[in-house]
Amino acid sequence: MQGLGGAGEDCPFEFNFDPATFKVGDTVSYRVPDGFGDFPFVGTILAVHADYIEISPNDPTTPDKRMKGTRESRPIVATSEAL
Repeated sequence: MQGLGGAGEDCPFEFNFDPATFKVGDTVSYRVPDGFGDFPFVGTILAVHADYIEISPNDPTTPDKRMKGTRESRPIVATSEAL
């Protein structure tokens, strides 16, 4: 995500793309492919489990929202979880 802004500007987020090192508070780029294809969303990991993670979409209108995401470099969230 480097070079997407003006000259010399980088993405303002630092993502963790390594599922083996996911921890609470990490910023991840997640996808909702059954509703939005490969469009990237930004979230924060709230909990890490053996086979999934819980992600906050950081939406101020729903501050307590938790979405279940797959445990992979760019987690997948189902539309039913995201909307």
